[in-house]
Amino acid sequence: MENEVLEFDIGLGSGADDDDDDDAVDIDIDDDLPSTPPHHLTTSHNSASTSATRIYLPEGDLSDLEPYEGMEFESEEAAKAFYNSYARRVGFSTRVSSSRRSRRDGAIIQRQFVCAKEGFRNLNEKRTKDREIKRPRVITRVGCKASLSVKMQDSGKWVVSSFVRGHNHELVPPDQVHCLRSHRQISGPAKTLIDTLQAAGMGPRRIMSALIKEYGGISKVGFTEVDCRNYMRNNRQRSMEGDIQLLLDYLRQMQSENPDFFYALQGDDGQFTGNVLWADPRARANYSYFGDTVTFDTTYRSNRYRLPFAPFTGVNHHGQPVLFGCAFILNETEASFVWLFQTWLTAMSGRHPLSITTDHDAVIRLAIMQVFPETRHRFCKWHIFKKCQEKLSHVLLKHPTFESEFHKCVNLTELIEEFESCWLSLVDRYELRDHEWLQTIYSDRRQWVPVYLRDAFFAEMSITQRSDSMNSYFDGYVNASTNLNHFFKLYERAIESRNEKEVKADYDTMNTNPVLKTPSPMEKQASGLYTRKLFVRFQEELVGTLTFMASKSEDDGESITYQVAKYGEDHKAYHVKFNVLEMKATCSCQMFEFSGLLCRHVLTVFRVTNVLTLPSRYILKRWTRNAKSNVILEERPTDVYTGYLESHTVRYNTLRHEAFKFVEEGSKSLDTYNVAMGVLQEATTRVAQATKNEGRAGDVNGRNKGDSASSGIRANYTSGNHLGISGQPLSEEDMDKKIQELRDELEYANRKCEVYRANLLSVLKDIEDHKQQLSIKVQSIKISMKGSI
Repeated sequence: MENEVLEFDIGLGSGADDDDDDDAVDIDIDDDLPSTPPHHLTTSHNSASTSATRIYLPEGDLSDLEPYEGMEFESEEAAKAFYNSYARRVGFSTRVSSSRRSRRDGAIIQRQFVCAKEGFRNLNEKRTKDREIKRPRVITRVGCKASLSVKMQDSGKWVVSSFVRGHNHELVPPDQVHCLRSHRQISGPAKTLIDTLQAAGMGPRRIMSALIKEYGGISKVGFTEVDCRNYMRNNRQRSMEGDIQLLLDYLRQMQSENPDFFYALQGDDGQFTGNVLWADPRARANYSYFGDTVTFDTTYRSNRYRLPFAPFTGVNHHGQPVLFGCAFILNETEASFVWLFQTWLTAMSGRHPLSITTDHDAVIRLAIMQVFPETRHRFCKWHIFKKCQEKLSHVLLKHPTFESEFHKCVNLTELIEEFESCWLSLVDRYELRDHEWLQTIYSDRRQWVPVYLRDAFFAEMSITQRSDSMNSYFDGYVNASTNLNHFFKLYERAIESRNEKEVKADYDTMNTNPVLKTPSPMEKQASGLYTRKLFVRFQEELVGTLTFMASKSEDDGESITYQVAKYGEDHKAYHVKFNVLEMKATCSCQMFEFSGLLCRHVLTVFRVTNVLTLPSRYILKRWTRNAKSNVILEERPTDVYTGYLESHTVRYNTLRHEAFKFVEEGSKSLDTYNVAMGVLQEATTRVAQATKNEGRAGDVNGRNKGDSASSGIRANYTSGNHLGISGQPLSEEDMDKKIQELRDELEYANRKCEVYRANLLSVLKDIEDHKQQLSIKVQSIKISMKGSI
């Protein structure tokens, strides 16, 4: 170093005397204070040193010397640098332990440098009882006695007064010395290279790889990836100070233009301490429609400061990614994520999602457990697959088939037992049972392997297909080299593009009719309910039922279990449990629970049990063309014929279910057979009589509409007058007739109400469709006007 020439005057000289002890003050440095973090490395200075960091290194053959008593140095810093250099050569780390100051002027006159493992950790209850230690540090101090003490002479030089050479622990080999704290320092050339690569959008790991290649090995770099990461973070924070005002100005402007625009800062406007969150009115409205499942993605690196841009996204009724809000994260601590999730939840009116998908990150998981305790948390499977290529690169090079086998094990196993067996077989075959990263993701398997997640809703059409919402909303607009100055222009352009795609999908749904592939009333019903993309997906499942067969395997009295499989593939059967009375079906594949669409296995059971239309419980509003409508259409069928088919199907299936049980019991013996036949003959007679009565009731209702005398009778009866027209008391038989007439009229009135209600809902639906068409036209006009400008 040109400006820091260090001279070591080595000689016996006069020994250190203790004559000035009466004028000295002992200062003990608390050896249990938290160690300085790697990104705050400092060197010790005396009162004459400048504020700049100065590193003292011995020159020439002096680096091979061993300290000894009487050894002289030009300064305290020179003594410290020499001992640290000696420690690097031997294999241990150093630190300053204690010092003594002169009573006359307060100047330091004695220093003691020790091995970093000197002493023991002070487990002082007073310091820990009032605070919870979430991540206790590893105990590193083992009472090592190795040390070097120096004292200042009257001449101004420093002399070694004592030297303890021995250690009570193993020393670090040369190829690992760079990991010791006192030897980890980022040189000027290394800082320059880090700055250049960081500006190009590279992360700490890739930068360290470049440095290792440049210097010829990790031991020659002189610091670790943690040091590089901390240096980059400090750079980022310093560089962001100038652009924070730009960010705040943008958010304030957006809120002034629309009071429903939400933004929040961690800290306050004058003291920005962490993260920023915002959500425009459209994002908040989208969440009210489609906020059942959310993706929080921190993999974006949006600008040259490597600041994580983290969007909250979901899936709309066309299966397209939709935005719920955005965040910039300055630090990725647990407290920062807790603040972010709580603030975002406030912006979304406090409504928790059913599920949330994030990166595989332990800190994010801890924050979600605090803020979303009832929400199903999933790690993004595709990010884990991508990480696999990095963590297991040596395996992939040696065994090219490993990756495809890994994917099959995760994606294609249908049962938990099948996955467990496949996983153990895979890691044993490739001798990876002890691989640390694989052990980590295996311990977290319940949060990313599909077979464990099928019972939760994630709005994905296929368990093995990648969700469009993950890491794709801003693809093509924002990348690692985008700076904050240009970010918001690209952000607005991405939102505009997504809105246009949604308008186009709305237009296609409202103005084009899909091609029906079957004569099924269910397919026609679905074509008028679902959006175009969702109908096509449903149609695939419906047509797929033609290759499946369903056979009854169990009947517990309430539900029937069917075995559903392709012809000749009974070993790949799915099990569908169907409750006829409640019109409720569940399948072992759990597709409806996961995606909100019925699978071909349930639809096959519906086909063989004569269920002609979709029960209303299986039509999720979020997948329909009316997903953004406030009119509730799914509680009852909107079409009278559809309602008739559904109720008729329930009656038909219920009677058939009971008849099957009756036949089984009645055919067990001749006696039960004779009894059953007699009951059937009686039931046949009574059903025929009921059919005749129903026809007469219809005639009576027709006459009653214009019969004023009957109206008078009903008026007298309902007012409590039990007399006939002539004033004579009504007989019991006449009274029963009149009660039946009233019942018939009430049933007729109920039928009329149902028709009126259906017509009213139909009108409301037409109004909603008309509003949506007008909205589409307005958006189209805006787009065309913008294009012409």
